[in-house]
Parts: sequence; structure tokens; C-alpha cells
Amino acid sequence: MINKVESPEIEELFARGAHYGYSRSRRHSSVKPYIYGFKNKATIIDLDQTILALEKAKDFLKEIGQSGKQLLLVGTKPEASSAVERVARRIGMPYVTTRWIGGTLTNFTEIRRRIDRLEALKSESASGGFKIYTKRERAKLDKEIQDLERYFASLVSLTKLPGAVFVIDSDAEEIAVAEARRVGVPVVSVSSTDCNLNLVDYPIVGNDNSVSSIEYFVEALAVAYESGKVLAETPAPVLPL
Repeated sequence: MINKVESPEIEELFARGAHYGYSRSRRHSSVKPYIYGFKNKATIIDLDQTILALEKAKDFLKEIGQSGKQLLLVGTKPEASSAVERVARRIGMPYVTTRWIGGTLTNFTEIRRRIDRLEALKSESASGGFKIYTKRERAKLDKEIQDLERYFASLVSLTKLPGAVFVIDSDAEEIAVAEARRVGVPVVSVSSTDCNLNLVDYPIVGNDNSVSSIEYFVEALAVAYESGKVLAETPAPVLPL
């Protein structure tokens, strides 16, 4: 398997360890078409299939970006949180890297109410509005802001359901995936060999525990989404009369 290098992309994925899956005993049956073989009890992922799936997901996210819809990025596991936050901030999209709050999609009206509460409190504090409260009341409001920021600050820009949800490890983010499916929002995922790919619209089978592997996939998909946004913002050429 180590000698199977057929393109710069596959070579890069090999270097990042994207081909390593879990042990044979943890393999989910849905990933069978994406398996190349086994080595030292570990599952080896067929990166040719990974590249094909990645291109399909990139085309989809490019369309989402071009349509003007938002992309919600989710990566709460330690290996994923930094890359997800960094890229989401760069492209100006909402993200979740601490803990998925139940109802984020299925009870979005309530989630939006909490976000609005956060923005209102921060605005009041910045304008000096807290001066009318006692010291104890101010402390309570500051604590409320702190708690709301922890879970909702990264979702402030989410004013309606996103056009797609992108998750790292669809098994670890099973609640986010289930909510997206329930409200009809397509899911793109980087999923290792222990995940049920049948629950995901655009699964990309790859190592979802390697920081380096995750960074590659997050960056590639973000670039695809951004390219769609650029197309949407580019004025149509003026045809000569």
C-alpha cells in the first residue's frame, strides 16, 4: 500500500496519514467500498476512493457557496477544533468546536433567541447600560454573557438554517448529523472506518483522528466553498451591443 502513490494529492494524503483507519473489528460495514486492505490489524483506506469522494464534496460545497447559503462547520474533538475554528473564521462562517447544543438545528428559533440575547447584553454593556445595576446584578449579567459566549458566540452569523453542515467524524458528531438529517440540511463529513456512511450525504473516508489529515480536508473543502462565493460575487461580463 505504501508504494501506491499515483498523484500529488494521494502522496500528500499518505504523508498526512489519511489512509489509516481503525482496526478490522471496529470497521462499519458501510465503508467496505473504501477499504484497500489491512496492515498490522489496522484498516488501510483506499485513497483513490477518498479523492473521488473529496472531489464530489468540493463540487457540492462550491455550489452552496455560489448560492449564497451558509456552511456550518462542526468539529468538537480535540484533534479537529483548532483547524475548524481557524478556517471557519477565515471564511466568515459559523462553527461549533466546544459542544453541540441540542436543538441547534431542530429548535433553531430558540437557539437564535439565545444568540440575540447575547448580542443585546454585549451591546448594553459596551454602551454603559450596566451602570444602572447593582454590583451583584452586573456580576450576574457578566456571568450570563460569559456562558452564552461559550456556546453561541461562534454562531452569531447564523441567521437561518445553513445550506450544509460539514463535520469531522460523523460518529462523534452524531447528534449534529441527526439534527441536520431531520431538518433536511445536507451533511458533508470526514469519517473514519468506524462511521456509518449511510447517515451522511457526502462522506469522505479518511483518518479523522490525525490533526494533519483533518487540516488537509478542512482546508480543501473551505477553498471549494470560497471559490463558489467568489463566483457569486463576480459581476457578469457586459456583452457588446
